Amino acid sequence: MAIIKPFKGIRPPKAIVEEIQSRPYDVLNSDEARAEAGDNEKSLYHIIRPEIDFPAGTDEHAPEVYAKAAENFAKFKNNGWLVQDAKEQYYIYAQTMNGKTQYGLVVCTYVNDYMDGTIKKHELTRRDKEEDRMKHVRVNNANIEPVFLAYPDNDTLKALIAKYIAGEPEYSFVAALDGFGHQFWVIDNDEDIAVVTAEFAKMPALYIADGHHRSAAAALVGKEKAEQNPNHRGDEEYNYFMAVCFPESELTIIDYNRVVKDLNGLSAEEFLAAVSKNFDVTLKGADIYKPACLHEFSMYLDGQWYALTAKEGTYDDNDPIGVLDVTISSNLILDEILGIKDLRSDKRVDFVGGIRGLGELKRRVDSGEMKMALALYPVSMKQLMDIADSGNIMPPKTTWFEPKLRSGLVIHELS
Repeated sequence: MAIIKPFKGIRPPKAIVEEIQSRPYDVLNSDEARAEAGDNEKSLYHIIRPEIDFPAGTDEHAPEVYAKAAENFAKFKNNGWLVQDAKEQYYIYAQTMNGKTQYGLVVCTYVNDYMDGTIKKHELTRRDKEEDRMKHVRVNNANIEPVFLAYPDNDTLKALIAKYIAGEPEYSFVAALDGFGHQFWVIDNDEDIAVVTAEFAKMPALYIADGHHRSAAAALVGKEKAEQNPNHRGDEEYNYFMAVCFPESELTIIDYNRVVKDLNGLSAEEFLAAVSKNFDVTLKGADIYKPACLHEFSMYLDGQWYALTAKEGTYDDNDPIGVLDVTISSNLILDEILGIKDLRSDKRVDFVGGIRGLGELKRRVDSGEMKMALALYPVSMKQLMDIADSGNIMPPKTTWFEPKLRSGLVIHELS
């Protein structure tokens, strides 16, 4: 069963929350973070992207850069830009995109739940990225940014959330860059806090939606601290890490698409002939075409869009991995025809989140940077949870969640 606890969040005063909040560290590079922070000394990028305080080109993994993160975190607290709540409590974080709102509970999840698989993952992590986030957690002694989890729908929690969101939010703003809305409430009633804890205790599992490296890093640092503490009891704050947990039915996974640099020596005609072995190929013309259903793909090549429908027998609907369109396209197009064997390392393929639209695929091909683009029908939450429950791992670059969590609304300190 899932173990969670309330915590004394470290948060910005209401008047400056928009100056503090930022996009997550991993959705932009150093130059973009430097540009977004501008001359705003209160921007959280000074903590999560501290290389912006050094000359352009500074190695973001240099020891002095991590040390700068801790220095800036201390500065934010000393200046009153981040203030710790006096009481352990839960929080509600709502995001609105394209008229749809999803309501998450901000909690502390249990390190041992990650270690024993109660918190389920669906992606592999890279050790270098884990270590980067571990260093960031260690030096700040805090989870500066939350993990994004899903939980099975729960009517009791839905009713409790509805009660709070009927009141005035603690924070409410629209992010200037993307126009997405963000709201935040505090659950400070002891009875309601007990209800949240008890309802999570009934759940057999939680699911990582986004933030596999943050999850791994937070859990590994917690485990590390437990091993280093000769008086470890098990109830210390480092035994928990911060997450925003959303009910599964409110989450939407959007498409995660592919662009490739070349056709592996084939002409366009030869490539189309090879594709037609396993797919029914239909020319759609110059107008952008989006896949309409599972096992249908859209492909952009030489100024034309095509619909590709996987033929019967080329996939296994009873196999949680084999049924995925990312598996079908990886095996039958990228690997078999184009010779792209490893999506994680092959430089001939790149990935484009569906939030950018299919026009971005067209642009990258028309520019000559890429030769062909492939758009996939998005994975469902049910598929993600089935795979996690079965102990399987999705192929790389399968899921893309939007909107991304804003960072800086609340922070969890490990002591």
